[in-house]
Amino acid sequence: MEHTFVDARGYGLRLRVHRFQDASVSPTGHTLLLLHGFMDAGGTWDLVAPHLTRAGHTLLAPDLRGFGESEPVGAGGYYHFVDYIADVAALVRDLVAPDQRIGLIGHSMGGTIASLYAGANPERVARLALLEGLGPPSMAPSIAVDRTRAWLRNLDQLDRTPRKLDSMDEAVRRLQANHPRVPREVLATRAKWLTRLDSAGQLVWAYDPMHRTTSPMPFQVELFAAFLAKIECPTLVVGGGPLGFHPEDEAHRIAQIPNATVAELETAGHMMHWTQPDALGEQLVAFFGARAAS
Repeated sequence: MEHTFVDARGYGLRLRVHRFQDASVSPTGHTLLLLHGFMDAGGTWDLVAPHLTRAGHTLLAPDLRGFGESEPVGAGGYYHFVDYIADVAALVRDLVAPDQRIGLIGHSMGGTIASLYAGANPERVARLALLEGLGPPSMAPSIAVDRTRAWLRNLDQLDRTPRKLDSMDEAVRRLQANHPRVPREVLATRAKWLTRLDSAGQLVWAYDPMHRTTSPMPFQVELFAAFLAKIECPTLVVGGGPLGFHPEDEAHRIAQIPNATVAELETAGHMMHWTQPDALGEQLVAFFGARAAS
């Protein structure tokens, strides 16, 4: 795995991008962009990546803005979906040849971003995989007032100092509290991607605390569905089974995608790239293809 930093949109927000490639395999020439979910980071695709690199694909997995080693937004900035879409557009522009269509994989929040990007830029996406990435529950427009009030309160009280940790063991314990179905030994390998050392050498969580504020914008399925309907490429929707996350109107959302195929990893749960990376990797290789054996 290699790392590089990209100046997203040229305005000084540096995003770290993890690059996975198997030098022993003849490349397919296909670049896959992998987008992580909320409170995650690009490095945690490392368990799935070997399946796709052995198939000959080149993988680019960014730490999204304000996560991992990517820079947080500056004064007056925030984390809206449209900001993430623009960041993805910048990464594609800067890291992928202009005549090349990409494969796009998104988990959870990353799947929502991938859907929005693919709907807005269908000419750039050859294939799309959504791993429980069909958006959060729908919200009524009327809730926007209460959410905006909560957002303003959050901003008034916000301390953007990274949250400190006493040790890596504490990080693993806290991850266990949030992901009780993920084995501890797996979480121990995830913790290195989700923490970092600050300038004083203190172990801290690798996310901007602003992510914990209430977004003022309610999620509206009607708007999201308009993007889904514009997706032109074959799309694979992977669910994590009964323990995963499934919005009540999931079938309706999938039906908006013109060329969608559904697969289910029955016991994977929401964090399928951590719990069943081999099974997920096989699904993705079957969908994105592989270098033909010589």
